[in-house]
Amino acid sequence: MALPVSTGANPAAPVRPVSARHFVRLKLRVMGNNFRGQGWRIALFIGGALLGLWFAASGFFLFAAPGLADDGRYAVLVAAAGGGLLVLGWLLLPLVFFGVDETLDPARFALLPLPRRTLVTGLFVAALVSVPVLAVLIATLGLVLTAWSLGGWSAGLVAVVGVLAGLLLCVAASRAVTSAFATMLRSRRVRDLAAVLLAVTAALIGPLQVFGLAALRQADWNRLAGAATVIGWTPFGAPWTAGIDVAQGRVWAAPVKLLITVMALGALLAWWSRSLESAMVGATSGGKAPARRGATGGAVAQLFPRVAGWAGRDRFGALVAREARYWWRDARRRANLITIAVVGIFVPVFINVTGGDFAAMESGGLTAAAGDSSPVVVTISMVLVGVLAAATLANQFGFDGSAYAANVVAGVPGRVELRARMTAFSLYVLPMLAFVAVVLSVLLGRPGWIGLTFGGLVATYGAGLAVNSLVSVLGAYSLPETSNPFAMNSGAGLTKGLLTLLTMIASAVAAVPMVVAAALLGDAWLWLALPVGAAYGLGAALLGAYLAGDVLDRRQPELLATVTPRR
Repeated sequence: MALPVSTGANPAAPVRPVSARHFVRLKLRVMGNNFRGQGWRIALFIGGALLGLWFAASGFFLFAAPGLADDGRYAVLVAAAGGGLLVLGWLLLPLVFFGVDETLDPARFALLPLPRRTLVTGLFVAALVSVPVLAVLIATLGLVLTAWSLGGWSAGLVAVVGVLAGLLLCVAASRAVTSAFATMLRSRRVRDLAAVLLAVTAALIGPLQVFGLAALRQADWNRLAGAATVIGWTPFGAPWTAGIDVAQGRVWAAPVKLLITVMALGALLAWWSRSLESAMVGATSGGKAPARRGATGGAVAQLFPRVAGWAGRDRFGALVAREARYWWRDARRRANLITIAVVGIFVPVFINVTGGDFAAMESGGLTAAAGDSSPVVVTISMVLVGVLAAATLANQFGFDGSAYAANVVAGVPGRVELRARMTAFSLYVLPMLAFVAVVLSVLLGRPGWIGLTFGGLVATYGAGLAVNSLVSVLGAYSLPETSNPFAMNSGAGLTKGLLTLLTMIASAVAAVPMVVAAALLGDAWLWLALPVGAAYGLGAALLGAYLAGDVLDRRQPELLATVTPRR
């Protein structure tokens, strides 16, 4: 039967130009498709929205406090400090914890004839449609209330403009930094240096909080107000303090600060535009790959990297070699390794060397603070580092995505799979933990404590491997198919945060016997920590692989469906 063909269409009809609203509609459509038939995703999205509204309400009253109290002495301090922390959080938190929502993958627009300006504008506007953006908007509206109360409607209107400009600045900063970092990680020439620098900056969030909270207890508020005034003239504080300046009679300062914000926003969008084009094209090529030095043996032998050259040429060895190569070459995994290395050094140093108290550093200096550390305190700090190191495996199958189908088809036993993944990951993490143990012992002036520190690290790390192996089987989630290692699907940011928190708590509970032993045995624990910790960690990891392996054998098809990205 012949099908009727419509001839009424005009082939010469003008094509409607693509605008930002098309990207917004596309994002909403993709989000709706991702939620369809996924009740757990809908529940997590609702939970994330409620959590975001709670933070938004708390931030609103914090920013509105000077206006509600009708006291403008600390209005600039609240606006500059709070707004600066918001911008800093949008810059760094996507790199180390939540990732960035990339429902619209830029790589999927590579073959479409879209101008770069249209693409950047559309993706930027679509990025504004999210729960975090709404939460920040509600929170910063407290600045509008403060400016309106202190300076009338004119100051309130300027504060509205400043809040909107600051919100755009936050989103542009997060997109530019994550996109640029992703590009640097794909480039072999600059990946290591750029990754270390940015990871160090991101890892400083926690130490800065320790110093900041301790400094607030002895704060000279007049000096802090002066520092806030300086921050107010930077992009970190300029948009948030513009309305306060009008309310306090500095009308001339408002347009200058808004101009600073617009210039910073333009620079960030231009930076994002350049890295976005690289993300669309794919990994940059550095020319012909050099021949591998020292490569000997047949084709199978050359598939084994040097770090896994000892592995047998069997199923277990092949899985170890594959995972070891992936952890070094995959940008998403490599970013996690760098974060572990940086955070693993800063956390124990700031807990033990400063004792968590800034006043100790001022009164007694670094040596006096370090002398107060005890085996129990050191063991507790090692628990934190070991927990953080193992938490990376909470979604280890999500890194594979649809590629995990090869293991399912090959019928790899669950226990072999998990032991191989633990072994490959440990090839990189255990040397890092040993380095942390040596550095901390030297800084504490106790070289004999290397066994104590390394034993605590290995014990907690092994317990974390056991916990995360089970969580990775039961709580896996898909990651978007993109070259950006920090990209997350809609709602997956909350999933990642909850899984990380769950595994950290469970791993810490599993490591409690080590802390109890350190408290009960006293000096004897200095000699027993290394052998007992190594045995405890190894036993916990093997037990976790044994138990989680049975669950994996039963859930392989469901796990594959869960980690496969939905198009």
